[in-house]
Amino acid sequence: MSDKDRISVFPSRMALAQMKIRLKGAQKGHSLLKKKADALTLRFRQILGKIIETKNLMGEAMKEATFSLAQANFAAGDFSQMVLQNVDKAQLKLRMKKENVAGVQLPIFESYTDGSDTYELTGLSRGGQQVSKCKEVFGKAVKLLIQLASLQTSFVTLDEVIKITNRRVNAIEHVIIPRIQRTLSYITTELDEREREEFFRLKKIQEKKKIIREKAEKEKKARLAAQSARGQEEVEPKSIFDADLDEDLLFQ
Repeated sequence: MSDKDRISVFPSRMALAQMKIRLKGAQKGHSLLKKKADALTLRFRQILGKIIETKNLMGEAMKEATFSLAQANFAAGDFSQMVLQNVDKAQLKLRMKKENVAGVQLPIFESYTDGSDTYELTGLSRGGQQVSKCKEVFGKAVKLLIQLASLQTSFVTLDEVIKITNRRVNAIEHVIIPRIQRTLSYITTELDEREREEFFRLKKIQEKKKIIREKAEKEKKARLAAQSARGQEEVEPKSIFDADLDEDLLFQ
């Protein structure tokens, strides 16, 4: 295993605990990002269906608006210059708000009416009814256009966020988590090897101590045998580790 396949850490119990915590956090983050990606994909498909439906309605509305404009021009003549002269500010205005979808702020456009209608009292003469109908039909078309713009903006925003989220999910799943798991395997292997080395070292020490004790016992027996042969009294030096206990001293 190369150093690039794992995280460069010193193998220890603390490092093992830290890697386990990091692995748990990575798995939790992967689960949350996966749920986020699923929620965004679901909303993405809903918006796609609404876009297709709104585009169909938009085509019908623009066809009806164009036909209504032709009827108004036929009944009242060219009234575009008169409209431009009488209108000083827009009556239909646009405002934007945001909708939170799984932590993503989606822009939502809404239309609202501000001010009075300049052609509210358009008479029936000179095609006034056709002009009012043309205005109403174009107003519906504009509202559909605003709704379509809102859906298209949300669609593009979600598309970018879904791509970023999927890249993060894949990076955690195929890069970060396997790397942490390989690091855990490396640390566990090194710790097991150290335990085996320590066990072997202690075993060799015990064997060496046993040999030293046996050698000391043989020397002791040989010395005692030599003393007995010379007729000397068997006297052994006392050791400080003997079990005999001295009497306690009481100071008065």
